[in-house]
Amino acid sequence: MALRLTVLSLLISLSALLSPQVRAQVRYTLTGVVRAANNAEALPGAAVTVPALGLGATTAEDGTYSLNLPAGRYQVVVSFIGYESQTRDLNLTRNQRLLFQLVEAGNQLGEVVIEGSGTLEQKLQTPQMSVERLTAREAKLLPALFGEVDILKTLQLKPGVQNGGEGTSGLFVRGGSADQNLVLLDDALVYNPSHLFGLFSVFNPDAVQSVDLYKGGFPAQYGGRLSSVVDVKLREGNRQKLGVSGGIGLISSRLTLEGPIVKNKGSFILSGRRTYFDVFTRQINNLNEGDANYNPIPDYYFYDFNAKANYTLGPKDQVFLSGYYGRDAFGFASQGGFNFSFTWGNSLAAARWNHVFNKRLYLNTTASLTDYQYNVTNRLDQFSFNLGSTIRDYSLRSDLDFAPNEKHALKFGVQGTTHRFGVGRLQAGSSDGRLNIGSDVGYKGLEGAVYASDNFKPSEKWQLEYGLRLTGFQSGSNAYGGLEPRGAARYSLSPKTSLKASYALMYQYVHLVTNSGATLPTDIWYPSRLSVKPQRSQQVATGVSFLLGDGKYLLSNELYYKWAQNQVDFKDGAQLFVNPDLDTEFLFGKGWAYGTELYLEKKTGRTTGWIGYTLAWSKRKFPPQRGTSGINGGRTFYPNYDRRHNLTVVVLHQLTERLNLTGSFVYTTGNATTLPAGRFAVQEVFGDDLSAVPIYPDRNSYRLAPYNRLDLGLVWKLKPNRWFPESDLTFSAYNAYNRRNPYFVYFDQVRDGEDGPVTSYRARQVSLFPVIPAVTYNFKF
Repeated sequence: MALRLTVLSLLISLSALLSPQVRAQVRYTLTGVVRAANNAEALPGAAVTVPALGLGATTAEDGTYSLNLPAGRYQVVVSFIGYESQTRDLNLTRNQRLLFQLVEAGNQLGEVVIEGSGTLEQKLQTPQMSVERLTAREAKLLPALFGEVDILKTLQLKPGVQNGGEGTSGLFVRGGSADQNLVLLDDALVYNPSHLFGLFSVFNPDAVQSVDLYKGGFPAQYGGRLSSVVDVKLREGNRQKLGVSGGIGLISSRLTLEGPIVKNKGSFILSGRRTYFDVFTRQINNLNEGDANYNPIPDYYFYDFNAKANYTLGPKDQVFLSGYYGRDAFGFASQGGFNFSFTWGNSLAAARWNHVFNKRLYLNTTASLTDYQYNVTNRLDQFSFNLGSTIRDYSLRSDLDFAPNEKHALKFGVQGTTHRFGVGRLQAGSSDGRLNIGSDVGYKGLEGAVYASDNFKPSEKWQLEYGLRLTGFQSGSNAYGGLEPRGAARYSLSPKTSLKASYALMYQYVHLVTNSGATLPTDIWYPSRLSVKPQRSQQVATGVSFLLGDGKYLLSNELYYKWAQNQVDFKDGAQLFVNPDLDTEFLFGKGWAYGTELYLEKKTGRTTGWIGYTLAWSKRKFPPQRGTSGINGGRTFYPNYDRRHNLTVVVLHQLTERLNLTGSFVYTTGNATTLPAGRFAVQEVFGDDLSAVPIYPDRNSYRLAPYNRLDLGLVWKLKPNRWFPESDLTFSAYNAYNRRNPYFVYFDQVRDGEDGPVTSYRARQVSLFPVIPAVTYNFKF
């Protein structure tokens, strides 16, 4: 009997000792959504952390989050840029769902920071490298050309991102060309993200929630381009009340309407803008009508329209509808009967369904339509012709997110796209019907992909993100495909120091045909077919990041090397429009790009900003082929967007509660260009005047003068009144010290006397923009 009591007593004691450990192994799932308290709009990229456990997550694009935690009592902290952090006590004894509604920070203009996603600590700990996130709130504070806020121009201030030249919004990322950027608007592909020949982007800042830029280490869900991913997300709109906002600027005006469809269940947002260059130029032309010596000013304007709606069908289902329509119109009508018009633009539509199977399994399915059109029309008296190109895509993709435990976050997906290429369309005729000719060259293509990836955290020091993407493309009887492995890793040397590395292989199956010698840009998208093989690139990168100054600063340095095959260019004199044998006009070569990017960032306090420096090289080589000597005689050359040095400094400083001073400084090496090294005289017939023939060295062997510019801005938040509870005046000075940066160089003849012979040639520089002051009034009610 005594023995039984002793054994029973030991078992009870052992049970008491083990029971806390047993309970500690029980885990539950915490899920929910983070929204803005003022309008119930989802906040993607908000940080949800449990400091006691050192665990956290960032919200998805619909504001949802999921954490797998051991049972117990904790504090959950939620933070997002521009909003007050919120802390809740949690007693986790079962699976729970928590809704967080964050209140906008009282100092809205002072606490604007660089990244919209979480804290510097989170950026340090994530395995993903070469990523930048911007919010529209930040972009609106920075000074801009003509006061027109531009998301893509803000991205040009990040290290590793080059612009195409003075005033352009084209992105050249880590040595890649402008068409090698995958630009998405709510998962719909944007083929031409530029207005005004590249001076502005098509993204209206009033409708944009955030922009993510991936320069390398691309996640497996992205594909189809070689150099970068620009993922733009539109705002959802106010779920609680009707609101109107807008702005009146120097060259354009904007207006946005948003409100609930059903309060707290669904919302919409409608946003539009238009420039008014044409209003003034038409008045000037009308005043000078009839003057035979007057040269009319061309008409130009652009407009765009964004729309988005969302609705919560139930606790597990939500639907989203997004749309975009934009056009640029350029026209010229002479008094002699010559009329010219040039239009281009994008049309996009996307429908997304989000379904929650359970606490750990989510599904997003998106159907989208993309249409890009380019059209040129000429008319002279009775004769006219129309020249154009198009590309239209129908796409369907489905992405599955599965979090089996706290160590793994899996993603699976499949995507299919049908392409319709209008490579060249010509229609010419006379008004009397005696002449009527036409030609149309087009192709079809089918592109597909399937991918899988895993974000794996084996320990506190290690975190891995790896995946595989299988892609394929078919046009006619020609088919291509390939495997695209992706991988990234982070190792924490200490809580304030981490090492990162990444690798990505990418294929690009569609190619942008451009004619750099044309007066106006020619945009033709062409499929991989016959001898036109897909472009292919590989990129490796490694870096180190440090938290400095008690976590107020993040210092990082990244090294990258990228090599590419089947790079596309065109032989001299290529016929690009309405050519059924366009394959024969292509030349193919190799490319290399490598460099280092140094980045210092401050996110908190009255003064925020960043300093970025890039030292980089980009090279191309096109050997002899197709009966030509190749490009540059087959020798290696630098593309014109190769820049050796690129320095950017961005500062945002809160002067008072209602005044913010902003500034940005840019210094870059000048564009590579080709200029004649000399000239020799030719006399065709004895006694005739001599003519000078230029002698050209290797392609792009000269550099334009270095580019540098200082932009200043002041945001003055006005006192609220009955009609406008929120409004501000934004003053800006683009190119504040009036630097005459080179746009291009030409040569003037120098003569001996007014009518004497040419004795030499003098290089002349053309500059585009002097100092440009601007003021914009923004309002919201």
